[in-house]
Amino acid sequence: MALFPFCKPPAGPVRVTRIQLVLYCFLLFLIIYFLNGRKAAVSVESPHPIFHGLGMDKGRVITDMTVIKATVPQAPLQTPWGAPLVWGDTGKSARRRDKFAERGTRTGLLALVVGTYAKFVQRFLSSAETHFLPGQKVTYYILTDNPRTLDPPIQLGPKRKLKVVPVAELPGWERLTRRRMALLADAIRNPISREVEYIFCADIDQEFVAPVGEEIFGDLVATLHPEHYGMPRNDFPYEIEEVSSACVEDDEGDYYYTSELYGGLVSEMYRLARACSLLILQDQANGVMARGLEESYLNRYLIDNRPTCVLSPEYSWWDSALTPAVDVQRLVSLGRKCEAYDKQNDNPCRAH
Repeated sequence: MALFPFCKPPAGPVRVTRIQLVLYCFLLFLIIYFLNGRKAAVSVESPHPIFHGLGMDKGRVITDMTVIKATVPQAPLQTPWGAPLVWGDTGKSARRRDKFAERGTRTGLLALVVGTYAKFVQRFLSSAETHFLPGQKVTYYILTDNPRTLDPPIQLGPKRKLKVVPVAELPGWERLTRRRMALLADAIRNPISREVEYIFCADIDQEFVAPVGEEIFGDLVATLHPEHYGMPRNDFPYEIEEVSSACVEDDEGDYYYTSELYGGLVSEMYRLARACSLLILQDQANGVMARGLEESYLNRYLIDNRPTCVLSPEYSWWDSALTPAVDVQRLVSLGRKCEAYDKQNDNPCRAH
C-alpha cells in the first residue's frame, strides 16, 4: 500500500518524478520540524530601553537571547584574588552596609591641608557631613600647617568630631609629595590609633556628591584609578625605572589605584604608610623619585599586599576624556578636574 494516494507506485521498477521528490523532501522537513518542536521567535512589540541601547528597532525579531547577554557589559563584582570590587548600588554592597552598620564602627577621615589647598576645606567637610558614612561615628583629621584654614568652623552633626593635627610648613608640591606618607604614618601612630578603628585618607580637593556608606570597609581598601579602569595592563603608568624602589616588572600588577582615596584598619594603614615612606626615603637618598610620586609607591605596596576590598571608580572620579561613564559618581576630584581643564588652556592649576 502506498503511503499517500499520489505516491502510488506503478507496477514494475520504481520511478520517482521531480515533483514527487520535492514533495517527499517537504514532508520529511515537516515531520522533523514538528518532532523537534518549533523554535519560538521573540517579537519585541514595545521595546525595553535595553533594546534601544543595542540598536534594535521596534518589532525586530530576536532568535537567540544570548546575543543580548553578550552585548550588555557587566561590571565585575570581585577581583581575581576574591576580594569584593565595590559598586555602591549592588545587592552585595547593601549587605555589606547592613553588616558593618550593626557594629557601630569608629572611623577617621584624614586629609592634608597645606598652602592654597585651604580653599577646599569647607567644601570637603560639608559634603562629607552629608554623604560620608551617614549615621556613623566619624572623626575628621585635618593635618595642616595653618590651623586658621578651618575658620570659620563648620557645624558638625551628631557622632561627628573634628581634630586638627599640626604639621611643619611644607612649601612646594614636590616636598609635600615626599613627606605625605611619613606624615600619615606619624599621625596614625599618634593620635589616630587610639581613637578609631578604620582610617581613610582622601585628598582635600574633593567633594562627596553621593552616599559613601559602610560598603567601603575592609582591612585594606584601595580605589581604582578612573582614567585607567578597563585599560590593558601594559597601559598602566607604573614606575618602570629599575633604579626606583617603586619599579614594577612587566608580569606584576592587577589594577592601577588612585591616591585620591584609600584606607582600612588603622594597623594596616600604618603598615602601608610606613612602608611607602621608607621606599620614598630610599629613593630620595639615591636621587630618584618615581614618576607617579607617592601614587607610584602606593601601587608598588598594593601589588605586594593586595587589597581586601577594592572600590570602583564611583569612589574617585573627575571629568576627563579617559574616564568611562559610571552610573553614580560618589567622590569627585575638584583639583584633577581643574587640572584637566587648565591643561587644555596651557594654564595648569597645580604642579605634578
